Amino acid sequence: MSGGNAGNSSKQKIDSSKLSTDPSSFKRRRGVFQKDLQHMMYGYGDDRNPLPETVALVEDIVVEYVTDMVHKAQEFASKRGKLLTDDFLFLLRKDLPKLNRSTELLAMNEELKQARKAFEIDEEKLVNVD
Repeated sequence: MSGGNAGNSSKQKIDSSKLSTDPSSFKRRRGVFQKDLQHMMYGYGDDRNPLPETVALVEDIVVEYVTDMVHKAQEFASKRGKLLTDDFLFLLRKDLPKLNRSTELLAMNEELKQARKAFEIDEEKLVNVD
């Protein structure tokens, strides 16, 4: 999405028709986030190599939380037929630390997009000059 401010980034659309509602498709591979969670756990003070059972438990909790959030956001979005980032921000409205961090990350993502776009334009100018 193009736009100069971070407000536009919250309007990103996700096509809800592509989301599967078939229960058999909800089977997930375990351990997908294992390395990332190990690093995060270490960053928050756990052992460098936490027990595999602990990582698996944290992964189950995180996946359950994210899945629950997506289902709740989908309920709000079903009226429009489109899932927007605003639906997630609405769910986080009462959890200010998460809401603030989410809006910060969305703004940062928009800044990175703008920087990449500017870099591509500068690169094209350099190629055309040669």
